[in-house]
Amino acid sequence: MLERILAYADNRGLQSEPGFATKRVRWAIACDKEGRFTSVLPLSDGSKARDFSFCPHLAQNELIAGGETRSQFLIESLQTVVLYLKDGASEKEISKAREKHNYFIALLEMAGEQMPALNCAARMLQDEEQLNLIHNELTCHTPAPKPTDTATLWIEGENPLENKVWHDWWRNYRALLHSDSGSNKSRENVVKMRCMLTGESIKPASTHPKIKGLNAVGGLGTGDVVVGFDKASFQSYNLEKSTNAAVSEETAKRYVEALNHLIKNNSTKLGDVLVVHWYSHSVPDEEDGLAFLRTPETPAPGVESLPKKLLSDIKSGQRHDLVNNHYFALTLSGASGRVMVRRWMEGQFMDLVESVNAWFDDLDIIARDGDKRASFPKFLAVAGSLERDLSDVSPPLIIQLWEAAVTNGRIPCSAHAKALLRCHADIVKDNPASHARMGLIKAWHRRNRGDKEMKTYLNPEHPSPAYHCGRLLAVLARLQYRALGDVGAGIVQRYYGAASQTPSLTLGRLMSNAKNHLAKPDVPAPWFEDRIAEIMCQLKDTIPSTLDLEQQSLFALGYYQQLAALKGGKSNNEQTTDEI
Repeated sequence: MLERILAYADNRGLQSEPGFATKRVRWAIACDKEGRFTSVLPLSDGSKARDFSFCPHLAQNELIAGGETRSQFLIESLQTVVLYLKDGASEKEISKAREKHNYFIALLEMAGEQMPALNCAARMLQDEEQLNLIHNELTCHTPAPKPTDTATLWIEGENPLENKVWHDWWRNYRALLHSDSGSNKSRENVVKMRCMLTGESIKPASTHPKIKGLNAVGGLGTGDVVVGFDKASFQSYNLEKSTNAAVSEETAKRYVEALNHLIKNNSTKLGDVLVVHWYSHSVPDEEDGLAFLRTPETPAPGVESLPKKLLSDIKSGQRHDLVNNHYFALTLSGASGRVMVRRWMEGQFMDLVESVNAWFDDLDIIARDGDKRASFPKFLAVAGSLERDLSDVSPPLIIQLWEAAVTNGRIPCSAHAKALLRCHADIVKDNPASHARMGLIKAWHRRNRGDKEMKTYLNPEHPSPAYHCGRLLAVLARLQYRALGDVGAGIVQRYYGAASQTPSLTLGRLMSNAKNHLAKPDVPAPWFEDRIAEIMCQLKDTIPSTLDLEQQSLFALGYYQQLAALKGGKSNNEQTTDEI
């Protein structure tokens, strides 16, 4: 898994040198060459801060090593850079912020030997009058900046982050920091070991950088580690910390940067986990099979869907570039500061496209108005159809559904049962039927029971008596409406539950009552009699006495598809829906 992640970092050319990282910055404090404050520059675009690559960065263990209070270089919070504190800050908070502020200035002065312009900023930040001017301008912005917002410097119209002059100084500073730390051995004195990822002889990193972006799925805001040995019970052979899984500092930085990049740019939140995915060879966004599950596009009538067209092009040899492509998907969450890998999936790109294509084929269902097919549902719409709210759906069930979509696997029986329960509730309450829910019930029968006779539209030749019992109830309900108009709670609201469980008893009664409706002068009796006769022929005049859960879902599909056919006039007879 980590080898695949390293390959992704190499293919994307991600920056992976230790001591550097991509960071987001919201504000820039500008000054002139005399060290006088000029303005506060907002760098964010709406709610999104601006990204800067190759920024100086100290890991958490470097910030606290030796018990000294340190700060980052060039980029820090507003409370550190300009002592912009929240109202009511305690003496302890003020003292801590001032210590970091002084260290920030000290770094500027040290780097000023290589880049003199930084001395101008250092003078500005040491001047109380200049700090007051900065505070006054910050409070004028709407919305007002937060003390924790990130800020950098802008000196005489230039951004030092975009200048490489300080890079060598920063590398030397970090090396000195490690060698002078009383709690860390100099890397020069560490015994070389075999890297578990590259196989090279390396000096192992004592700790690994943290993965960001998992705070919404159980992770910490400060980040979580993939490799960590912070307890003696995790360690072996008297090895300390991450030397138990030897990886060089450079390699550790590479896989962490790759994972952070994937989480930021190519992830999907599914319940309490995050799914990140990528390909061995890049594909355009519009051809990303897993992204299509998130936001599918329903093709126009007569036009192939994108997964179907891609599959056709690959098989016909028109897309040689995709033949040897592979997909990789990683399911992640956080727990107690550690990254939990819940699932690892990989396979050929063509297999993925086949699975996605099969997913939408199986979900394909006639719209409830009967005029056309329903639009392809988003994956989370399918999962959300199982409960009143998506947040109520069990996270493991969401993951099982995701895997079924990605691998063309079986749909969980619990999803089938929940969908049927919600379908029953909608029918009894006379709510509009959910296309995603009905499509999922249909997909369950096609995948789990191999029922290829379950079509997108009504199938009068379906072999299941339960399916035709549902059809019969739909026709009888339409007959009652034609004879009596809107009577409030009709036979569907009153008898659907009983009819779907004990059809012979309930439908027998409704059939007897239907004779009275057929006698009404405004009812096209021959049309209804033909519909009922056709369904009874499929039932062979024998209505089942009871239906189990599986048969009840067939009943629901028969009812839904027959009703859609009646609404849309999908009949071979001359009389249309408007006429009945």
